[in-house]
Amino acid sequence: MSDWDAVRGAALFAAMSETNFRALRDAAVVNRLSKGAPIARSGERVLHVLAEGTVELYGSHDGQSATIDVKEPVSALNLAAILRSASPVEQLRTVSPARILAIPAETVRDIFRRDPNFALAVAGELAEGYRDVMRLLMNEKLRTSVERLAAWIITSCRIDGNRASVELKFNKRILASRLGMAPENLSRNLALLERYGVRNAGRDIMVDDLRLLQDFAKPNPSIDGPAVNGHREAVG
Repeated sequence: MSDWDAVRGAALFAAMSETNFRALRDAAVVNRLSKGAPIARSGERVLHVLAEGTVELYGSHDGQSATIDVKEPVSALNLAAILRSASPVEQLRTVSPARILAIPAETVRDIFRRDPNFALAVAGELAEGYRDVMRLLMNEKLRTSVERLAAWIITSCRIDGNRASVELKFNKRILASRLGMAPENLSRNLALLERYGVRNAGRDIMVDDLRLLQDFAKPNPSIDGPAVNGHREAVG
């Protein structure tokens, strides 16, 4: 399946007219980036759509940096900034070699104004982004760092089809920062979770007893998303 087949199937683009989708496709430039490459802060000029690879969203201040999220295909990386004609708040860099489609912002805004199905999909995407931010805040405020790690493992297992293991697609520094802890705390927390059947080898995290881990983490769809109940949230 081509990049554009995958993009067309994504919720953000699936319902828009074929004519408008062709206009997006024809205006786009495909960028191939190596691992660790920054993605230009050009929110007012280009919509970045991740078609292949993994991208880290992070913030920095006074010599400190922190991971906000990690995105996988298909993701519109700076949609809010595009609609506001503003620079993104967050910064972006690739975690793996990536292919990113760069669509001129004015083309996106023009189609947003005249394609109601696309406008509705954009509203849904931004609304889900807001819900993700609220979940992140609740996770930070209501759980300890080891509870956040346990809940993340459970959610990752559920998303991967109730598997009993998780293979990290990025390094542990990113995972620790994403969960709001120092790398050394991540190592200590993984050791603490051994009593609940969690084993770690390199980038693989194995769970011997998912129910035991659930009893400890107490997964909550309001914080962890609907995947913890074994299903995805409907989009409509």
